[in-house]
Amino acid sequence: MRLAMKFYAVALVIPLQLASVTQAVADSIDTLSLELNSVQDVGSACRLTFLAKNMTGTAIDKAVFETVIFDGTGGVVSLKLFDFRDLPMKRPRVRQFDLSNMSCQEVGQALINGASTCLVSGAESDLCQSALILKSRVDVELLG
Repeated sequence: MRLAMKFYAVALVIPLQLASVTQAVADSIDTLSLELNSVQDVGSACRLTFLAKNMTGTAIDKAVFETVIFDGTGGVVSLKLFDFRDLPMKRPRVRQFDLSNMSCQEVGQALINGASTCLVSGAESDLCQSALILKSRVDVELLG
């Protein structure tokens, strides 16, 4: 009976571990990951810090994303262009953007509305949109 219970417990754990490993691999292959890593009040601005990981296999010369900021009630507060500049492949980059005259407590959600500019090898590309995966490590939800 004890052996059967141990086998059952192992049988339940292994699929869960495989699922998380599979998801981690899927998130890192052929993707452009933007993670909202932190939000911090700096003076009269809210600073959004992003971690960008370009795992597409192609260097991105310039990536600019149209970003919409919502307050806690879902109202649009601002629409800005966030210039992530160059995103070399397989090298993480941290980019920071300040929302002037706004405290971080006022920010409810951020929406990556699309790539305004995506240059690859000097030409416009859809790579920044087609490979994009969004994540957030903070209470501010990152949508796309």
